[in-house]
This record gives sequence, C-alpha cells and structure tokens, in this order.
Amino acid sequence: MSKEQLIFCPLGGSGEIGMNMNLYAYGMEDDQKWIIVDMGVTFADDTVPGIDLIYPDAGFIVDKKDSLLGIVLTHAHEDHIGAVAHIWPKLKCKIYATPFTAALLQEKFKEKKLDITKSLKIVQLNSQIKLGPFEIDFVTLTHSILEPNGLSITTPAGTILHTGDWKVDPNPLIGENVDEKKLKQIGKKGVVAMICDSTNVFSEGRAGSEMDVRKSLLSIIEKKNKRVVVTSFASNVARMETIFYCAQKTGRKLSLVGRSMNRIYKAARQCGYLQNLEEPIDCRDAKKVSKNKIIYLCTGSQGEPMGAMKRIINDIHPDVFIDKGDTVIFSSKIIPGNEKKLYALHNEISKKEIEIITEENAFVHVSGHPNREDLKDMYKWVKPKCIIPVHGEHRHMREHVDFAKKMQIPETLLIENGDIIKIFPGTKPQIIDKAPSGRMYLDGSIGVFSDSKSIKDRKNISINGYLEVTLIVANNGKIKKPIISFKGIPENEYSDGVIFDMEDEINNICRSFSLNSKNQEKNLIESLKQNCRKIIKERTGKKPITNINIARI
Repeated sequence: MSKEQLIFCPLGGSGEIGMNMNLYAYGMEDDQKWIIVDMGVTFADDTVPGIDLIYPDAGFIVDKKDSLLGIVLTHAHEDHIGAVAHIWPKLKCKIYATPFTAALLQEKFKEKKLDITKSLKIVQLNSQIKLGPFEIDFVTLTHSILEPNGLSITTPAGTILHTGDWKVDPNPLIGENVDEKKLKQIGKKGVVAMICDSTNVFSEGRAGSEMDVRKSLLSIIEKKNKRVVVTSFASNVARMETIFYCAQKTGRKLSLVGRSMNRIYKAARQCGYLQNLEEPIDCRDAKKVSKNKIIYLCTGSQGEPMGAMKRIINDIHPDVFIDKGDTVIFSSKIIPGNEKKLYALHNEISKKEIEIITEENAFVHVSGHPNREDLKDMYKWVKPKCIIPVHGEHRHMREHVDFAKKMQIPETLLIENGDIIKIFPGTKPQIIDKAPSGRMYLDGSIGVFSDSKSIKDRKNISINGYLEVTLIVANNGKIKKPIISFKGIPENEYSDGVIFDMEDEINNICRSFSLNSKNQEKNLIESLKQNCRKIIKERTGKKPITNINIARI
C-alpha cells in the first residue's frame, strides 16, 4: 500500500471565531510538503491587560519550514491575514494573495519596516498556482470584503475545497458573483473533503444581499435633515461604496474618518475599485459644510476605545463634532463579546439626544457568512464526500456537523485546533494525532506565550497592585528611613498608619540581620517581602507584587 498521506491540521480558527490558520500536507509519511492557508489574529478582551492582538502559536510549522512551500491567503480580513507580519519572519517563505489582499499585506509589512517584495506573489482572480504536489485553483466567492476566494486544492490523493469565508450574495455590488459554474465543475471531479465556514450555521434562510442594504440605507438617510454619521467595518468596501452612493443621491458630501477607513479606500482604488465616484473630502474641510449636506463614514463600529466613533462621542476628535438631532447609523453586526463596550457607547450617544440606528431597530447590515440556505447551495454544487467544519466556536461546529448529516452528506468530522486529520489514505477522514497548538500574545511588539511572566505579572498587578520598598544602607550598617511606594493598592484615611506600621516592621526585621553581610541579603529581602505583603493583606485584603531594593552607599 502507498504510504503517501494527505493531511489537514488547523492551528487556529477551529473552536473559535477568529485567528484562522490551517495547514495542509502531502507526501510520504517521513517526507511531506506543507502549505499554510491563512494566518489571522483575534482580539484580546479585558481579561488580558495590555494585550490587543492574539495569534496562533506556529511552532509546529516553524519546525517544518524547510518543507513549507508557501502561505496562501483567501482574503484580507484581519482574522485571516493579521498574523502574517508577526509569523512570517520565522518562516521566510513565499506568500500568495490576490491583488487587494496583497496591497493591504504590503502596508502591514511597511509598518514593520520589512520588505517582502520578493516573497509576495500576486495571484490574479480565478487563476491557478502549483506548489509542489498541490494544484490550487482560486474560486471567486462573495463575502463582506473584496476578492474573497475559496481554494480548490488538488493533490494526487484527491481534491479538497477550502471555502474560506463566504456567503451567496446575488447582488454583491462590487466584485463578481459566486462562481457557481466552477464550483459545480469541481464537484463533478469529486471532492474528498470540504473545509467549510460555520459562523452562521444557526441562522435560517439566507445571509442577504448588499443591494438590499443599500436600498434600506438610502431610504433612511433621505429622511434626515441634519448630520449623518455612519460607522461600519472599514474592510467592507461594498458598504463603503453604498455610503458614497447614498451621499450622491441625497446631495451630500462624504468624508472618511479613521486611519483604517482611509487605508482601505486607497487600497481599493489602487486595485481598480471605487472608480467614477466623487472624491471624499477631508474631515478638516467637512467642518465648513452645512449639517444637512455631509455624511461621515467612520471606523469604530464595535466601540473600540481608539476608534473614530468613540473619539467623536467623547468630544476628543479634532475635526468631527455631532449635536442633538444628528443621526448615527451602526451599519454593522454586534460581534459577540463586544456588547458591553458597544452598548456603553450607544448610551453615551443617547444621552446627547442623538438618534441611533442599529441592526436591532432597522435593516442596516447583512452578514458576510453563510446561513443554512447558503450552505445547502454549496453542498448541492460541490457534493463533498465529507464536511469538516471550521471557522466557528464548538457549538457552531457541532451544529454544522448535525446540519450536514441532515443534508445527507456521507461523512462529517468534528475537530479542534491542533488535530491532525488524515484525509488519505482511508475510507474517510479521521483524527490520527495532535499537533502542539496554542496562542501567542502580542505584548507591545513582542510575541509571548499565554503563560509568560509578563502576562502573569500584569494580571497580578491589575488584581493586587504593586508595592516597592527601597532600603539605603550606609557603610556602618545603619539604614536610613525606608522609601515605600505603591500602585493600585486601595487607600483611605488610615493609609498613613499602614506606612508607619511597615516602617516599624522593616526596622525590626533589619535588626535581626547583619546589614553589612551580603550573604544574608537574600534572606533579608525574602523576610521583608513576606512581612510587608502581610501588613498590606491584613489592612486592605490585597496581596501586591512586592519588590525590595537594597542600595549601599
């Protein structure tokens, strides 16, 4: 029997929404060639202070980089390309992407002062590339960003369809429709497994069309006679073009607000999109336009602290102001996990007597992911022998497995990050091993493991605070008054007494040690640390991280 294997292994995005990273391998068991499909980030929450971005631990594939043929990107959303600039320096391999994705990726590398010109290979839409045993055909789909691609990955062992993110949009406004013809052709040849988006598997019906959102937004904006501020995902270029369209139809000027919004606009123009539109005006010039003749399109639709929308409402944006009677439209989904900060922003807007329109009270957004009817269409076109759900939390993926079974898909497989799935040989795909997987936290500009000391210390400090004691020891062994400072420890009218008690305790401990002896210094520091922490714990209930400094003069 042949020992050649076809392997699939997700390192991110299976069991979670975000941080997508998938590996494929083909070859003899001891000589396999690998490709990576997507390399994304997810966003940290308040449980990890000081961290904004999280990306997959790529150690498993870094160890195999000599057998790595390249990174293939399906589209330009952050949860699919956001980690490339952080992981690629450890791999130094070729990167394959369509023009719009490549344009945004180049900007990311410029920010890191890395030149990837020689490594970045631009793939034209609907074309093919060959990487060793992998023949990869880019399939045009529709999503909430330009140039979303499914990947038909053909090997000597059969074809896999990796859908990436998609939905069936009959009127996508920008870009082509789903390439139904090519998908049917792929299905006729036979698909051994389809690795498929699970995000909206609980949603009945269809995801909906951008054209329908355009009609609804125009109907809403036509009725407004003061400023209109729309906030949306910057990456949704079709939605951006819709706001241009609404501005033109209502006789308003459009101003883009936020760095991401302007960056996406420029990248889309560079790739030939958003042509024949009236140029947006600078937000500094928009101040001169009357209230009923301006629309602002802003970042910050998820209530991000530094997003343009939040800064505008907090009156700290230098150029954009809104008043009572104006209208703010959140043309976006409320992403699970963002409810708290987003509703806080809604409340701030409401306090200012500004009208708020969201997906909860009007039709202003459609998802970019497949509902159940969309999934049925894909199953019908591709006719896969096996469905392997990805891009979802465990509940989404289990529901996708159950749904696929109801749709008479012959085989299904429920997986999670790190699972090594043998697709060939065998009668059906199965999990055969586990690869190391996990999360890396971008701490400043350095990637650290989730159990790193810097993360643990910061969590500890955020919970218990920080105490520092400095002892100045003279040559004769006498100490001066200890210098005590602390951060994040609660204070009240008795706090001065805590300091005095600590000073007395420090002096008492120091009498038990020979301060001239460096041999006793380690024990002295440990004793001071334990007793000072004990005093703070008794008085405040906190056990601060404690640092003892001994300075000899």
